[in-house]
Amino acid sequence: MLFGKVFFMELNMDVSPSSGQSLPKKRDTPGEFAFQIFCAVIFLGMIGLVFYNAFLRYIFGSSFAPSEEWARFLFVYITFFGAIEAFYRNKHIAVDMVVNLFSGIARKTLEAAASLLTLGALAFLLWGGIVLLEQTMDTYAVATNVNLGFINGTLPLMAAAALVIRGRDFVLLLKKPASEFERAAAPSLEKILERE
Repeated sequence: MLFGKVFFMELNMDVSPSSGQSLPKKRDTPGEFAFQIFCAVIFLGMIGLVFYNAFLRYIFGSSFAPSEEWARFLFVYITFFGAIEAFYRNKHIAVDMVVNLFSGIARKTLEAAASLLTLGALAFLLWGGIVLLEQTMDTYAVATNVNLGFINGTLPLMAAAALVIRGRDFVLLLKKPASEFERAAAPSLEKILERE
């Protein structure tokens, strides 16, 4: 029951990191909303194709090979476009347990080092994605005859978008005064219950 209340509160409001106060979420721009619809359509298309194949196997004992391939392609698309959304909203998986123990210049330095490592990993991913794209530009899928460059191109696209987003965040991090970097405190159970 407590988890449901906390989850519902997370959906309806953001928590200001400096004050711990609940803030109403800002509305999405039309572009953000359109991107979310795009990702939802990809995800629902993948689910529909998987369901369609399961239905064919159960009823007729065989499947339709192109739909299996399209479901795999849509899975690749939702993985990389979903990653762009996660980076944009800062909802990606991050291990900040050590960084949260520090404040001031020490925390700013650690966050800057972590951001540089992230940018390096994303640059490496972009380079690898471009190499993969070049290698598969003349390769076609077996069942659908789709050029695999069309599918594998999502990797460098995601890496480039994430580089831009993380690069912007890195510049903002460097501009932020060290005095604003406070040690993170986990909310107590009482504070979580007070929010309801």
